[in-house]
Amino acid sequence: MSASDRPLLSNARSERVREVSALGRRAARARSGRFLVEGPQAVRELLRYAAGHARALYVTAAAGERHTEILVAARREDVPTWTCTEEVLAAMADTGSPQGVLAVAEQVDVPLDQALDAVGPGGFAVVLTHVRDPGNAGTVLRGASAFGAAAVLVSAASVDVHHPKVVRSTVGALFHLPVSVRTPVEELLEACRARGIRLLAADGAGEVPLPDADLGGPHAWVLGNEAWGMPAEVLASCDVGVSIPIERAESLNLAMAATVCLHASAAAAARR
Repeated sequence: MSASDRPLLSNARSERVREVSALGRRAARARSGRFLVEGPQAVRELLRYAAGHARALYVTAAAGERHTEILVAARREDVPTWTCTEEVLAAMADTGSPQGVLAVAEQVDVPLDQALDAVGPGGFAVVLTHVRDPGNAGTVLRGASAFGAAAVLVSAASVDVHHPKVVRSTVGALFHLPVSVRTPVEELLEACRARGIRLLAADGAGEVPLPDADLGGPHAWVLGNEAWGMPAEVLASCDVGVSIPIERAESLNLAMAATVCLHASAAAAARR
């Protein structure tokens, strides 16, 4: 059934609208196993790379006219689609400006072994140990996709990657590569070690400058907390601490540091 065959959603207080809106809260996401995907770019990437996760699409009439390719993709993938008023879409969305397009999707969580399989003999991954800021987490995911990381491993101590702000910050990159979530930090690190994946702690006090780091084999960039950095026990579990040489600035924020490290890994892979 296409959007044109369904009645217009015009009641912002309806049960359906309340259920979708509730996905902005962690408890509702945990209970339902679903999350919000807001904006045309993120929804476009969902339908292109992870259509099997899409459960519903909501668009305003104006957005449907602007983004016909999204409606075509949803129809091709048999994703139920509703046209709704601007008021209804605003009530569903976490942001005040969802640009007329919103989807509900099943949560992304690739089994850890499968994510590690993707790294292979020459790939690289990202491990988020205690990353709590949604914007940082989303930006790291976006960088991981842009620079060809094989997987992103998100510990149970980090922010929920299905938080609406994380999803918006990824701009669809959440659907581009395997993302494994909710594993305790030490288990993540031990699983990498068991696969022969070298653990490189991105640390401002790291003993090896990034230009001298060995990026030739399978490795994972281990990222700590924005405010208090890398816990001592995590540093001790890594093979080496890697610092980024900088001038004038005291430090880089976590997302920027991750981007620099990921670019270095991509460049090393291109030279092989």
